[in-house]
Amino acid sequence: MTFSAFVHDKTGKRIVRVSFERRRADGGFDRAEGIVPGGVIDHCEGFSAEETKQLTDYLRSQETDILARARVISNPMRWMS
Repeated sequence: MTFSAFVHDKTGKRIVRVSFERRRADGGFDRAEGIVPGGVIDHCEGFSAEETKQLTDYLRSQETDILARARVISNPMRWMS
C-alpha cells in the first residue's frame, strides 16, 4: 500500500490517493486505487469483488491514520518530526 500527500479532486476537495498492489505468479501486478476521506475504491484490476470490499473496509477503518500520515508528507516542515 502506498498513499499520496493531499491532492485536490475535480471539485477542489482535498483527498489522499491510496494504491494497493500485489505481484501475480506471472510477474504482473494486481492493482486497486482508492481515495480517503470516504474509503472509495475507484479503480480495480485483478482483485475479486470480495477483496475489493475488504480494501474498502480497510480504507474506512484506517482513514484517520492515513489522513494523519498524509498531513506529514504534505508538509516538508514535518518530515523530520
